[in-house]
This record gives sequence, structure tokens and C-alpha cells, in this order.
Amino acid sequence: QVRLVESGGGLVQAGESLTLSCAASGRTFADYTMGWFRQAPGKERAFVAAITWNGRNTFYTDSVKARFTISRDNAKNTVYLQMNSLKPEDTAVYYCAVASRPYNSLHTSSEDMYNGWGQGTQVTVSS
Repeated sequence: QVRLVESGGGLVQAGESLTLSCAASGRTFADYTMGWFRQAPGKERAFVAAITWNGRNTFYTDSVKARFTISRDNAKNTVYLQMNSLKPEDTAVYYCAVASRPYNSLHTSSEDMYNGWGQGTQVTVSS
């Protein structure tokens, strides 16, 4: 059974940076695409970014392109989300997720692709 634990959330001012981490266990981490999603108050959970198992391909929702960077360290079973130039609209609970099938890079923005989720970490950006 896969276990994902996010960390690194907090309260920051607009324009500042945060780096989220997600430590994985219980599955061969290096075989699976990983994703980050977020859920803002009163809204549905939405895709933020994804990275393929080998780190060669990354995907982003338009609103975070050029500000956020997803990366992974397969030796540490950890995926990261570097968030720069944060805006109040980035305020949300951030979740990491692991794909349900190995070596799958299709539909990375769809929740249906993932079958393991962390508990979430709160990111609050003040104006």
C-alpha cells in the first residue's frame, strides 16, 4: 500500500516562495508518474503539475507555468514542488498523488490517473 506524506506548506506573503515535498513509500517510486493537485476553499481539487517516472517530462496547469517547478529525486523517493512568485490565488491545500499504473504518462492532469494521495499540506498566501 502506497503512503505519501507532504510537507513544506505554510503562510507566506505574495511574491515569496515555498517548496513542498512529498515522501513516498510502499511502491517502487521510480516507476510511477507523480502529480501535485490543490484544492482552494469552496472549489474542487485541481491539477497543478506532474512529472513522469524518469523526470524527463513535466506538465503544468497554465496558471503556474513559469512560477512553479516540479522535480523528483528517485533515490530519496521524493517529489518536490518549488513555488515562486506566489499569489493569493495560490492559497489551497496541496496534495501529491501517485499514478495507478507504472510508466504511464497519459492524462497526467486527470485525477483518474492517480490512485494514491497524501493527506495534504496547507499553503496560504497573504496579499
